[in-house]
Amino acid sequence: MSAHPPPPGSGSEGAAYADRFAAEPPEMTAARERAAHLPGPAPVQPAVGATLAVLAAQVEARSVVSIGSGGGLAGLWLLRGMRPDGVLTALDGDPEQLRATRRAFADAGIAPGRARMIFGTPAEVLPRLSPGAYDLVVCAGPPREYAAHLGALLDLVRVGGTLVCHGLLAGDRIADRTARDPDTVAWREISRAVREDEGLLPAVLPIGAGLLVATKR
Repeated sequence: MSAHPPPPGSGSEGAAYADRFAAEPPEMTAARERAAHLPGPAPVQPAVGATLAVLAAQVEARSVVSIGSGGGLAGLWLLRGMRPDGVLTALDGDPEQLRATRRAFADAGIAPGRARMIFGTPAEVLPRLSPGAYDLVVCAGPPREYAAHLGALLDLVRVGGTLVCHGLLAGDRIADRTARDPDTVAWREISRAVREDEGLLPAVLPIGAGLLVATKR
């Protein structure tokens, strides 16, 4: 028997409770079911989505960027936490993901002016966005697609704003020194750069597949 048992709620039962607590409405459940059949990372879990909404609400987010649309699920949670006049910019290099996102937003009754969807990769789109103009930048796509553009992502965030990257703890691979797959290598590069940047206040939240959050000082 371990001399140091895990704290209550740290296992799968606690994670399941956190997901139930988030209580997704029907339009989010429908978006999740569609997104589960799309290529790319799995859609964010309800507990992760609820955390994104809280983070958006804490900074009274008016301008948010989502890298990787995730079938619209993360975007619906972010819009829930953003200001009523806030605008979400979702970019994705997969047209299927963007189509699913448009449907998710339409089904949820999101006004067209509250979201703009851009087709393209981070390398193509980030130079077109305004530096320091965003309260929150959320990365929910494959890390290898944006690891090389971390500096550009951080440039988008205003002082006091936050960068959020989802998936850091997926499969516990980042803690496995023998893991050398492209995603794990990318996560190591991202986490090292964030931790060593003195202009950031970072933390890892063990929610869902793991959230790496970093607030710009």
